[in-house]
Amino acid sequence: MDKSSALEYINQMFPTEASLSGVEPLMQKIQSEIRRVDASILAAVRQQSNSGTKAKEELAAATNAVQELVHKIHEIKTKAEQSESMVQEICRDIKKLDCAKRHITTTITALHRLTMLVSAVEQLQVMASKRQYKEAAAQLEAVNQLCSHFEAYRDVPKITELREKFKNIKKILKSHVFSDFSSLGTGKETEDPMLLQQLSDACLVVDALEPSVREELVKNFCSKELTSYRQIFEGAELAKLDKTERRYAWIKRRLRSNEDTWKIFPPSWHVDYLLCIQFCKITRAQLVDILNNLKEKPDVATLLLAFQRTIEFEEELAEKFSGGTGTARNKESASDDEEEGGEHNKIVSDIRRKYEKKLAAPNHEAEQDKDKQKDLSVPGAGFNFHGIISSCFEPYMTVYIELEEKSLVDQLEKLVQEERWETEEGSQTNILSSSMQVFLVIRKSLKRCSALTKNQTLFNLFQVFQRILKAYAAKLYARLPKGGTGIVAAATGTDGQIRTSDRDERMICYIVNTAEYCHQTSGELAENVAKMINPHFADKVDMSEVQDEFSAVITRALMTLVHGLETKFDAEMVAMTRVPWATLESVGDQSEYVNGISSILSSSIPMLGSLLSPTYFQYFLDKLAASLGPRFYLNIYKCKHISETGAQQMLLDTQAVKTILLDIPALGKQVTF
Repeated sequence: MDKSSALEYINQMFPTEASLSGVEPLMQKIQSEIRRVDASILAAVRQQSNSGTKAKEELAAATNAVQELVHKIHEIKTKAEQSESMVQEICRDIKKLDCAKRHITTTITALHRLTMLVSAVEQLQVMASKRQYKEAAAQLEAVNQLCSHFEAYRDVPKITELREKFKNIKKILKSHVFSDFSSLGTGKETEDPMLLQQLSDACLVVDALEPSVREELVKNFCSKELTSYRQIFEGAELAKLDKTERRYAWIKRRLRSNEDTWKIFPPSWHVDYLLCIQFCKITRAQLVDILNNLKEKPDVATLLLAFQRTIEFEEELAEKFSGGTGTARNKESASDDEEEGGEHNKIVSDIRRKYEKKLAAPNHEAEQDKDKQKDLSVPGAGFNFHGIISSCFEPYMTVYIELEEKSLVDQLEKLVQEERWETEEGSQTNILSSSMQVFLVIRKSLKRCSALTKNQTLFNLFQVFQRILKAYAAKLYARLPKGGTGIVAAATGTDGQIRTSDRDERMICYIVNTAEYCHQTSGELAENVAKMINPHFADKVDMSEVQDEFSAVITRALMTLVHGLETKFDAEMVAMTRVPWATLESVGDQSEYVNGISSILSSSIPMLGSLLSPTYFQYFLDKLAASLGPRFYLNIYKCKHISETGAQQMLLDTQAVKTILLDIPALGKQVTF
């Protein structure tokens, strides 16, 4: 420590003269501590000196050990190289002998296979000339396997010659097989069993040839089978929409009558499946031509019947080629809880009866858009026939949608005309019966259409539902009481005032409840349509605009109730201004106009509270309070020359009106503060 610190320390230890007597013991203690520290330092220096010497000795020993190890490794490596050279010298001759043996074995094997290939090709040529298909099929497999061993020798002349000869034999076999198959189905009632057996063996040959040969053979066979179909149904007599069902009857008969004959084809060829695919493509093309060439709009009943029969045919094919399992459409039909299972087959006949009268008059000529949709690709594994033909009807279903819309509009008009604007006795819903009938009609229409198609046509019908519901909302809106208009109303001061009777108020409540029901049900309708329609259209299914229409009806109806009650208060407000406030002699009970306000509210509010839902009743009360309170306040200013007694009477009346307004929720028995 510095000098000043030392002085401070000494002064702290010996603050007085008397304390100087302890200097000697302190000096002895310090000297003893110094000796102890010196001894410790000396011991540490000695220990460190001994440790350094030992460490140097151990390091030197480790270095010597490493040098010895490196020397031993070098010796081992040298001996290993010498051993490897010795082994190579010993095995040099053995390697030569092993390589020679391998080459000789390969040569012998190749010559043996070449001999077998030459013999097999010769035998195959004889079998091909004699049409021995069963033996030739097995021989083809053997020759193909032998040829695969000579891929590396393609440039050898002998191999090239054999491959060319084999190629020519396959061409001969192909021509013989195609020639024999051309004799199948020549109009005989029963085919020759020998011919069928020969053709069955020929299928084995086709399987042994390239896959393109099988595809070409099946394609030619299907084209030949459908040649008569093209000729029959391209004629003027049967090339009509109402003959569509006969097309499907033709192919069903063909499949049944030739079932035994077509067993000559291996099941893996799926000849009947490919034949049906080809039939569907031809039928689709012919139906498109028929629909495009119509001079008038197609008859709806005929169009729907053809559409229904086409869907049923596709269902049969899908079930036939999917192992007999039920299809999705059949499962949906079976799960329908609105109609019995047998009703599905009656849909078209019902629609036919419905529209036959409406289509008695000739339709106007209209151009039809050509179907630009490509044929649906059907995966072989899935055997999916849905829509392969029926999709061609979609662009022409507008006539069905138009008539369906016309029918819905007519029924809507009829329901509105027959509406009594009262609910039936004992009804718990307090909604108009026409609304339930409208949705019942819509659901029936939806069921009819969804049984036929779930694509563009169903979406177009959904748009019709939107227009119908908007029209119904407009009908409800138009039924609401309107304010007075015209010269007479302006002259009498009633312009814009809405006068409502008790019956009108009940009707308005029914309209509010009905619009609420339609708002909720239209949303549920949209959800149901979105579930059943093609996913491509599901995102477009939206009823928000329709729901906005019904919300507007609800708002307008509630405001009409408010305005109607305001009009009833007009006489009481005028009576208030006519009270002689300046000449009143004493303050009595509440005035007559206050009793009138109370009477009006007592007669209307309980009925409104019992008919309206709590939410809309609360909305009505909020609007009524927002209107009546300020109106009463402004009406006070219309009262002139108010004396002190009149002011006291007015204060009493105002308190009474306030009490009446606060008691309104209790009158409704639904809302409490």
